[in-house]
Amino acid sequence: MTAKQTIEAGKAILGIEFGSTRIKAVLIDPENKPIAQGSHTWENQLVDGLWTYSTEAIWYGLQDCYADLRKNVQKEYDCEIEMLGAIGFSAMMHGYMAFNEKQEILVPFRTWRNTNTGKAAAELSELFNYNIPLRWSISHLYEAILDNEEHVPNIKYLTTLAGYVHWQVTGQFVLGVGDASGMIPVDPATKTYDATMVEKFDKLISVKNFPWRLLDILPKSLNAGENAGFLTPEGALKLDVSGHLKPGIPVCPPEGDAGTGMVATNAVRQRTGNVSAGTSSFSMIVLERPLSKPYEPIDLVTTPDGSLVAMVHCNNCTSDINAWVNIFKEYQQLLGVKQETKDLYGTLFNIAAQGDPDCGGIMSYNYFSGEPVAGLMDGRPLFVRSATDKFNLANFMRAHLYGAIGVLKLGNDILFNEEHIRVDRIMGHGGYFTTPQVGQRMLAAALNSPISVMETAGEGGAWGIALLAAYVVNNPDKLNLADYLDQVVFAGNTGVEVQPLPEDVAGFNRYIENYKAALPIEKVATECKK
Repeated sequence: MTAKQTIEAGKAILGIEFGSTRIKAVLIDPENKPIAQGSHTWENQLVDGLWTYSTEAIWYGLQDCYADLRKNVQKEYDCEIEMLGAIGFSAMMHGYMAFNEKQEILVPFRTWRNTNTGKAAAELSELFNYNIPLRWSISHLYEAILDNEEHVPNIKYLTTLAGYVHWQVTGQFVLGVGDASGMIPVDPATKTYDATMVEKFDKLISVKNFPWRLLDILPKSLNAGENAGFLTPEGALKLDVSGHLKPGIPVCPPEGDAGTGMVATNAVRQRTGNVSAGTSSFSMIVLERPLSKPYEPIDLVTTPDGSLVAMVHCNNCTSDINAWVNIFKEYQQLLGVKQETKDLYGTLFNIAAQGDPDCGGIMSYNYFSGEPVAGLMDGRPLFVRSATDKFNLANFMRAHLYGAIGVLKLGNDILFNEEHIRVDRIMGHGGYFTTPQVGQRMLAAALNSPISVMETAGEGGAWGIALLAAYVVNNPDKLNLADYLDQVVFAGNTGVEVQPLPEDVAGFNRYIENYKAALPIEKVATECKK
């Protein structure tokens, strides 16, 4: 079928992901290739000291994103979307959306960005003997209990953003297991909420005599490929206000953006992983076994099919590189030199590859904001060198490329050096890898592991949730998710691989030792900040 025929036959599959700054829709064909896109830009608001998006903004954003997709389909293919093969919804993970029995939201949506949950997260981490991050839903719930918030006794439903949208358009109060693992830890054996931790939590709050227990208010956890309901007539109108989209379309389990990133990079099989490196960065390593103990820098979530994943999340990555590249751009303009910005990035990234493996001793701290993995709650970008360091352009740029992934290395060194985790393949995606092979080479040195990049990695999470929707309806052989991605979606394409060079690995190790030793400089800089 042509793309137009696919759409007219109702065989196209839709994925929609709510990111922090953009809602994106991707329409794919039966071969899993994108054939149309739509988007909507939005921003969070600070309300009463907490970061939120209003429910009005959620629905307007969804409808505007879909309308943009519909407009692009009409322009490109001269046809209307009336039926779809399947739909999937994904969103930024964690956070807190609490509703009463009338399905009315009790307090504004509290996003993953909020850090008011420190006391709750610390107490729960000790109670569960498991690292519970600030942004997880259970941290938000327990913090609301500790703060004696009036709404807590009235909670009937507690979910994430993806779960909320899915619930409202299908009537099914469910959640994909990957997103569920960001509410309270999931047991990989049962692929649902950890029974022991649920029991401990219920016992902890029993003195409050709430009219609910934890499992009463949480969505049902579903595995990838399971039936998660169908688009209702009301849901169809919530999505397509023009009224053309018909109900009855299968909808896959809603997932978080970490899960869709794993799917989009074919990194759901055990001993695989992916690194997303853009404005922020995070790595996801799919584990063969649980870690021996909890580590504060490492979050444990799951793949969309329930395998345990070690996540290292860093608040900063390429922002400082972008700032320095803009300085070079300004200098070019002063000289009257014309060069496309993307080519300037390529020039500077490629000169970095010629630098000394340890950057000649110089260091960069890219902390626009705090980095909990490094033990810093505030940030200030710093460039650090001594009079005897080898200071030239190649080392200058290499230090910034190393600095962008320095914190990522700190977290992953725990996995590789202390837990002796083994990985067969790590997939890189994001702006850090735009210049061919340079970012790959730096990350390979940092993690001492081969790094691969595929062209399709740039399609992002909306494509990833579309693939999960396709997995529900286009899997006649009942392949498991890893095999489905390997054999059907990626068809053997493993991307372009870069192996770590021994001299680069040794150089990055010297760099990171200097980096750790000089971290007190960064701490003092943040304390002196006005």
